[in-house]
Amino acid sequence: MSRYGQGTETPGPDTRRPQQGLGRVWLGIAGLVVLLALSPALLAEARAPSGLAVVPLTVHAAEDVHRFEVEVARTIPERSRGLMERDHLDEDAGMLFLYRDTQSPRNGFWMYRTLIPLDIAFIGEDERIAAVFTMWPCGSANPSECPVTYPGVPYRAALEVNAGLFERLGIAEGDCVSWPSSVGHCLSSAAEEGMGPAE
Repeated sequence: MSRYGQGTETPGPDTRRPQQGLGRVWLGIAGLVVLLALSPALLAEARAPSGLAVVPLTVHAAEDVHRFEVEVARTIPERSRGLMERDHLDEDAGMLFLYRDTQSPRNGFWMYRTLIPLDIAFIGEDERIAAVFTMWPCGSANPSECPVTYPGVPYRAALEVNAGLFERLGIAEGDCVSWPSSVGHCLSSAAEEGMGPAE
């Protein structure tokens, strides 16, 4: 505690006010430190109009590194809704579906009430793309008439972007995908290959 805070004068009405003011200043500084410490997390949790968190995602392809800003669907309701009823998706946007546990090769995706064609990449435990498909809108009002895209491989995440984008950017099976909460396999892979840290 500072000398001023300890006080050496006889307590009185005039000497207590500065001490209380100093306490408020320290409290304000502590609050600012906490806010600054949290600011990266707050930035990482920007929100889309859908209410979903938006995070940066990087695909480390063979020829280049591609960056996206993706909405993150973590809960069952968020994943079930996906990109339904959207009539537009920006070129550098997408949706990342995250799961706590590895999903079965028989757990697929469908396009019921989805208006735009999409590419989907199924991402394995090693954060590498295990399978890629293009999915087309289903015009039926009956969900049972909409085809399901099965990955045929186990996966822990899936990434949806505009149809044709993966092919245009040269993104393919085996490419590594990273995002703020990913384990960091892409960093390890880059170091092993002598490429330095992945971006």
